[in-house]
Amino acid sequence: MAATQSLLRSSSEVSPPEPSPAVRANAAALPVRTTVLGLLGVTLIALGGLGAGAIPEHDPLLDQAGLSWLRYGHGRDLAGMVLYLGLGLVIWAWIRLGRLVLRGESGGSAVLTAVTAWTLPLLFAPPLFSKDVYSYLAQGQLALSGHDPYAVGPAVLQSALSENVSEVWQNAPAPYGPLFILVAKAVVWITGGSVVLGVIAMRLSIAGGLVLLCRALPGLSRHLGGKSAIALWLVAANPLLLIHLVGGAHNDLLMIGLMAAGVLLVLDRRHVLGFVLLGLAFSVKATAVVIVPFLVWIWAARLDGDKLTRFGRALVPGAAAFLGTFAACTLVAGVGVGWIPALSNSSVIINWLSVPSGIGAFVRMVVSWFTDVDGGIFIGVARTLGWVVLIWVAWTQWWTARDGDVSDNVRRGAVTMLAVVLLSPTTLPWYFSWPLALAAGLMWTTRAVVAVSLASVFLLLVTFPNGDTGLYFWSYLSFALGVSALAAWSLVEPDPFGLSLRRE
Repeated sequence: MAATQSLLRSSSEVSPPEPSPAVRANAAALPVRTTVLGLLGVTLIALGGLGAGAIPEHDPLLDQAGLSWLRYGHGRDLAGMVLYLGLGLVIWAWIRLGRLVLRGESGGSAVLTAVTAWTLPLLFAPPLFSKDVYSYLAQGQLALSGHDPYAVGPAVLQSALSENVSEVWQNAPAPYGPLFILVAKAVVWITGGSVVLGVIAMRLSIAGGLVLLCRALPGLSRHLGGKSAIALWLVAANPLLLIHLVGGAHNDLLMIGLMAAGVLLVLDRRHVLGFVLLGLAFSVKATAVVIVPFLVWIWAARLDGDKLTRFGRALVPGAAAFLGTFAACTLVAGVGVGWIPALSNSSVIINWLSVPSGIGAFVRMVVSWFTDVDGGIFIGVARTLGWVVLIWVAWTQWWTARDGDVSDNVRRGAVTMLAVVLLSPTTLPWYFSWPLALAAGLMWTTRAVVAVSLASVFLLLVTFPNGDTGLYFWSYLSFALGVSALAAWSLVEPDPFGLSLRRE
């Protein structure tokens, strides 16, 4: 965690050199070729997703258009090739845009234009890299049908929506907050239970989070000392976010958008409204609560009196706004709080992105070479130790932040969020967008930007387009790591192999 903090710490070395007047004049110019390159990439991803994505069991559009052959054999292979070609182009375009942003040759408006262009085809694509959107829709249908989505799983429906839910989640109650259940319920009602229209409507609803994020990042950068164009490029234009959160239609996007907007309002001294938005973010997904205690210190530092009195004067209205918003969402959605214990359901997923789960699985494998023993105990012990470490990290970061320095508190909140991602029992690739959304407005070292670009590309690639994990296919992972390293290298060395006939 200390290494992570050093990467995020403000320093004069992190800021790119001030661009010349000529460069500043060109910064507003749109990098057309780079934007079109990314647009071509996402279009190919959307087209390839018709056969290689997380497509529904029965797709009426493919059947009626005579394209059902894309689901099988050589047709599926061709679709996969098209999709991965698109991924390569998107990664290339993102790195090219990053070089322009880091040199000060493209500004925030250019990044926002690219984000808009790269998002539109994904809004109407089949589900990509995840089947979670089918779970969302089925949970909305459960609520619409009078069932408690926090008590039963989609299997009770036996509907066109529930048949597409992954087997592991068929009997699992919803682990999402009441606001998101309300959104899912509305989407199913509006679309009449249609799978195709439901996926598109859910994406459009979740995409509101991307709009909030893009609006919040420049303001966060203003408060935290970073560059708004770099923040937008690191998060909003990041293929990890666009492909997984927009293409995969994950509700994480709505959560981080509300969270970023809430943090900005608190930094703008609109404290109560900020905590209301954070309550809405929590009512989508519970992890938004991580940043809240750090913001209480910021509010308290702006008040008069001794430290304990100031803390109480900030805590009471902040907690009232946060919990009151959550309670209102719960009442309007007509559900209880059963989603909180349901959060543990995701522990059935075991992969090494979660440090404790990875260590436990490794120890289990080694022990199994010598004796036959129940391997679950090793994962259980490792996860328990992970919780202990996480609590220690969270407490240490929060208590150290009690002076209420804005930049330091948000940085420590981001570090704590990263610890949540790494030390929780279950970690999925797109979870890393949570701390990145909080930290993007800080001043970044060049080394940190390169590290984020490498990690982002790698995390993008470790899931297959149909939603299956690639985390245990070691030859494929070696290839993904090589591509990620090349992308990161290219960010600071435009022609790493000296193949270009001209300079950029």
